[in-house]
Amino acid sequence: MSAGLRVEKVGPLATVQDLGRPGWFDSGVGVAGAADRGSLRLANRLVGNPEGAAGIEVLLGGLEVVAERHLTVAVTGAAAPATVDGRPVGAASVLRLEEGQRLRLGWATAGLRSYVAVRGGLAVDAVLGSRSRDTLSGLGPEPLRAGDILPIGAPPREYPVVDVAPVAPPPAGRVTVRAIPGPRADWFADPAALFRGDWSVSSDTDRIGARLDRRTGPALERAISGELPTEGMALGSVQVPPSGQPVVFLADHPITGGYPVIAVVLAADVDAVAQARPGQPLRFLPYY
Repeated sequence: MSAGLRVEKVGPLATVQDLGRPGWFDSGVGVAGAADRGSLRLANRLVGNPEGAAGIEVLLGGLEVVAERHLTVAVTGAAAPATVDGRPVGAASVLRLEEGQRLRLGWATAGLRSYVAVRGGLAVDAVLGSRSRDTLSGLGPEPLRAGDILPIGAPPREYPVVDVAPVAPPPAGRVTVRAIPGPRADWFADPAALFRGDWSVSSDTDRIGARLDRRTGPALERAISGELPTEGMALGSVQVPPSGQPVVFLADHPITGGYPVIAVVLAADVDAVAQARPGQPLRFLPYY
């Protein structure tokens, strides 16, 4: 491995992420990994990496990095305008940086998280088999800071054969996600109320989970008082605390919890929740 990418500026948050560290639940360690797994996989495919190679997850934008040697990179995810030395470049396209060239991500106009993959992957130290940062437990590499030098791994043998992927940016309007009834749906007087009307993504959202406010439709009322003994929590679980504001668990969610889970978002739709911005409407569709 060799140094290849120097961090010049960081926006609200930028972390190294791969597809996480499964298999450690019995030790109290969650999977973590990219919040929008599909966007990281796409960025890696564009540069010829294995889908699980480590890249950079950027919240909202504001990242600036400089190539210390020739690099092949790709940017996917949120609709954040990207430039190379001030020249606009396309989204989800293969970019070739020469030594000294600067890649900058502006502020996203749709979506929440962008992904930067580098051919060869980021070769930071792995913890429990993963290079991902878990913001709940503090495992993995520290969030990126100006001045960091990111080592790059050996490039794979296969070279990318496309210049751009024809993918749409995350929606700027209502986000619709599918969910199945949860294991504790019977704790609610009308569990179907979750699926009626719209919710709104709260400003209280992060890699752990997206908290929702009721926008239109009925409130969620408990049929059973009290709380549950601690039980396991899956990615996409829609947990409802006493406030009645559901929380959709994302990549860094706790592996156990005591509030009832009214529904579980399909794994294929969790990425859409991870890209939903504060204030954006969200609707659940029942999936049976």
